[in-house]
Amino acid sequence: MKNTIRLTFFVLLFLGVNMLWAQEYMITDFGAKPDGITLNTKAIQSAIDKVNKKGGGKIVFPSGEFLSGSISLKSNIELHFQKGAVLLGSTNPDDYGQDDPNGPDLDKNKVTPSKLAFIKAEKVNNISLKGEGTIDGQGMALAVTIDSLHHLGVRKVHNYNYRRMRPNEGSRPMLFAFTESTQITVTGLHLKNSSCWGLFFERCSDMVLDGLKVTNRAFWNNDGMDITDCKNVKVTNCDLDTADDGICLKSHTPGYFNDNIYVANCTIRSSASAVKFGTASHGGFKNITIENIKVFDTFRSAIAIECVDGGDIENIKVSNLIAENTGNAIFIRLGHRAGEKTGTIKNIHIKDVKVQMPFGRPDIDYDLRGPEVDFFHNPFPSSIVGIPGHDVQDVVLENIDISFPGRASKAMGYVPINDLGRVPEKIKDYPEFSMFGELPAWGFYVRHADGVTFKNVTINARNVDFRPAYVLDSVQNVSIIDSDVVPVTDTHQLVLKDAKNISVSELRVDGKSIDKIPVYGTTIGLKGIESLH
Repeated sequence: MKNTIRLTFFVLLFLGVNMLWAQEYMITDFGAKPDGITLNTKAIQSAIDKVNKKGGGKIVFPSGEFLSGSISLKSNIELHFQKGAVLLGSTNPDDYGQDDPNGPDLDKNKVTPSKLAFIKAEKVNNISLKGEGTIDGQGMALAVTIDSLHHLGVRKVHNYNYRRMRPNEGSRPMLFAFTESTQITVTGLHLKNSSCWGLFFERCSDMVLDGLKVTNRAFWNNDGMDITDCKNVKVTNCDLDTADDGICLKSHTPGYFNDNIYVANCTIRSSASAVKFGTASHGGFKNITIENIKVFDTFRSAIAIECVDGGDIENIKVSNLIAENTGNAIFIRLGHRAGEKTGTIKNIHIKDVKVQMPFGRPDIDYDLRGPEVDFFHNPFPSSIVGIPGHDVQDVVLENIDISFPGRASKAMGYVPINDLGRVPEKIKDYPEFSMFGELPAWGFYVRHADGVTFKNVTINARNVDFRPAYVLDSVQNVSIIDSDVVPVTDTHQLVLKDAKNISVSELRVDGKSIDKIPVYGTTIGLKGIESLH
């Protein structure tokens, strides 16, 4: 309720400010030409600067194609795009500046991928981009030009990625890069074709992103939205189709948080993860609400909550998420890739989720698919995994329905239940649902967790899977309440190792309550269980 009041206040504040912007200016009056050929960078920047000096106003782009290089927004400016108006990004990399040859290796240090962007805003307030028009970064043509000029020796790329044979993220402009700014409104537009990330916001506050169509499939690393260490953010009614993560919350700086973020009523298609926390997780994420999300044709996780750089994730609520043709349902990972200390994940509530997983790649129709898992494997379960001495804490999964493909084969991969230690810890690795290799469960794999509740959880294997549904390894205080497993074999469906305080009040297999648990091949009755080692 408190978060809702705060967000409502900011919306009303924005509306009030916009009413003060009575003065409108046509961009063509500043010499901009809508012919798709003339480079309008100077004309557009001049308009922004002049209107800013007058105290602010609305700069209107009429129907037509306005070609431009990088522009910088100033305070109290609205760019308004009428129906048919297109702001086209130049395909000449010189129109965006150049990455710093003496700067950090941005890929290696897991920070902002680029200092370059089509539209930039730094330390400004009260800015808006609105209307019914389009902002098109022409990312593929731009990225290919950057690549070609590098190989010709004309314009060298700092830290070129020779392993993947493409310009690294730091050399390719993003569509938006807004930093340390406040009172930001972006509504109604079609935003597409960045050569790197799409909409990037870092240490910004009081933002409204509403009614946007984001199509970012032009090149690699094409995230939709990256919200980094921001506060008081509302993302609603957006449609995202992205070659990389759809909506991605990141934290680049220790001591900073994403705080009070609300994401609702969005549709996401992604060749990576739909909604993701991380992987950059140096500060943290708290008080995040995500609800009413539709996901489809997505390669990785519908929801991924990852903390591997020393940050803290807490007070996360995810509800009413429906995912069809999606490679993984839920992935929660606490690791220690970077940072002086191991971070934390606690107080996570995920409810009212329905996921249908296919057998094989769900993003096969993408023209630019994310990297394939590079080993043979059976379908992956959902996972909640910490590291030794650092548990994921207090996770509630409620009203969850996941349909798994089954069709697992021991010839493809096999982890016997009496050798669960075969699964590697991968403490310092990049977090991903496939990071541990073959897993011993088909439904849920939980390791190094304290306080996990499964309530009204239904998991269904559509075809034969030799693995158990649940594997709980090195866990404590786990409850399974009023839940169902629908397998197509009579394999034991719940396996415990080094488990303490396990409560199973009702777990049905094919509609029948089970009363025994196999532990290292030994069957132990469920009745009266308090502590198992």
